[in-house]
Amino acid sequence: MPAKKQHRLLEKTIKKNPVYKGGAVDFYVDTVEMINGKTAAREYLNHPGAVAVLPVLDTGEVILVEQYRYPVGEATLEIPAGKMHRGTDSPLKRAREELREETGYTARKIEKLTTFWPCCAFSNEALHIYIATGLVPGKAQPDDDEFLNVRKMPFEKACRLVETGRLKDSKTIIALQACAIKQLRRAGRTP
Repeated sequence: MPAKKQHRLLEKTIKKNPVYKGGAVDFYVDTVEMINGKTAAREYLNHPGAVAVLPVLDTGEVILVEQYRYPVGEATLEIPAGKMHRGTDSPLKRAREELREETGYTARKIEKLTTFWPCCAFSNEALHIYIATGLVPGKAQPDDDEFLNVRKMPFEKACRLVETGRLKDSKTIIALQACAIKQLRRAGRTP
């Protein structure tokens, strides 16, 4: 594989400064040299990455999970998701595990939809989104600190929840939109 071309806007790391090492994420305040030769501080969250899965039933319904999210103080509707275990598994393997753990379903087929940075201004997290089909029901096995309600709904209803602002989770919005684009392409109506 060819070496990655360095961009002319690339900043040079002078000093890495871990401020907090947590169980899930780490926080850094690094010193960098900018392209004008001056230095600056760059505060960011170091994250191992995450996966998310849009489960689609043969009926066309999607499966979402409802859970309380402490930082926003609300119960949210989201696609099943979880963080990667540092250096120990692949995104596809982790996506299969999260689907089973949070919903009980296993998938005969899982395809990659996209990968994105949820907030590249202050985090290096990469989130890998998959679509799961050929679903087989089973028993959910959420983590000890996860309390989830599994919700099935038509794809169109989930998209309406995005339009009305009821569904605010970025990974879920991106997954639904990526799936809609894929459907349009299959129908020959590329946006």
